[in-house]
Amino acid sequence: MWNYVDETNQQQKATGVELRQLISQGIVNKDTMVWTQGMSEWQPAIAAVPNLFQKTAPVAPPPPPMNRGQRDRRTDEIDYEIFGDDMQIVEVELDPHETVVAEAGAMNYMEDGITFEPRMGDGSQAATGGLMGMIKNVGQRVLTGESIFMTHFTNTASSKRRVAFAAPYPGSIIPVHLNEIGGEITCQKDAFLCAARGTQLSIAFNKRLGAGFFGGEGFILQRLRGEGLAFLHAGGTVIKRELKNDTLRLDTGCLVAFSPGINYGIEQAGNLKSMFFGGEGLFLATLQGTGTVYLQSLPFSRLADRILQHAPTTGGSSVGEGSVLGELGRLLDGDN
Repeated sequence: MWNYVDETNQQQKATGVELRQLISQGIVNKDTMVWTQGMSEWQPAIAAVPNLFQKTAPVAPPPPPMNRGQRDRRTDEIDYEIFGDDMQIVEVELDPHETVVAEAGAMNYMEDGITFEPRMGDGSQAATGGLMGMIKNVGQRVLTGESIFMTHFTNTASSKRRVAFAAPYPGSIIPVHLNEIGGEITCQKDAFLCAARGTQLSIAFNKRLGAGFFGGEGFILQRLRGEGLAFLHAGGTVIKRELKNDTLRLDTGCLVAFSPGINYGIEQAGNLKSMFFGGEGLFLATLQGTGTVYLQSLPFSRLADRILQHAPTTGGSSVGEGSVLGELGRLLDGDN
C-alpha cells in the first residue's frame, strides 16, 4: 500500500496498480511526496518509483510486406529532357554511380565524369546467368539485327552529369515509364534507343503466322521489361493511344509498340478492289484489347523507299537541284 500527498496537502492511500494509474492521469507527478512500508522517510515519487515515470517508446508496427516487384527492383531512377522536334535528342541526367544502357552508336555527347563500356548484355539481373545467359543474350541480339554489344554509360563523378542520345533517322523519341504500363512493352525490333540500367531487353516471337509474314514487323519483336524509364524511337510523329476493349486497324508499318493486354493480328484490307487499288496494301494490322499503343506516321521503310525511288543513281529523277550546267555542274561541285 502506498501513501501520497495530494494537491490539497492531504494524505491519501493507493495500491501499486492505483498509483500507476494516478501517475498516468497526472494526479501523482514526479514531485509528489510518497511513502510505503520499508521506506525510512517520505520521498518524491520520482526517487521512490522512478520506473513508473520512464516513458516506454511505442512499439513500431512491422513494415508492410514487400511485393515481388519491390524486392526485385534493380532499375536506376534517371531524369531526362528531350530537345528538338523532328530530329530529337534525349539528354539523360545521371546521379553518381547511376548507369544508362544504350544501343551502340546512339550516344551524341556526354559531360566530363561519364565513362562508357561496351558489354554483352543489358546489365539487368536476368542477363547475369553466367556463360549460358550471355550466349542466349548474344543470340537474341543477333536475331534482332542489332550489335551484340550494348554500351553502358556510368556517372563516376561526385555530382550529377548528363549524357545525350540521338536516333539514326528523323522521328520522335518516346519516353516510356515501364512501371506505369505493367512493367513490359513489346516494340518493333529497331525501336529501342536507351534505358535505365536494370531494364531487361529480350526478343518476343510473333506467334501468329499471318502477322509474321504480312504484319510489317516480321516474326521477331523486341520486349522490354523493368520498372524504370526506357526510350524508344519511331519515324515521323508518334501518337499514343489508349485502348479499352477496343479494336484499332492501321497500316502494317505504322505500329511502334504496345503494352500487355493488346493482341496483335492481321486482316485483309477490304475487298479485292480495295486491296489492289486502295493504295493501303493487301493487309491491315489489327490491335485488340486494353492497353497502350504507340503509332508512327512515317515508318523508316517508307522513307527509304521514297528516297530510293527518287535517287538519280538508281534511275530516279533529279528535279529542282544542281547547277545550270546539269550533270557537269554536279560533277564539279562534288554531288556526283
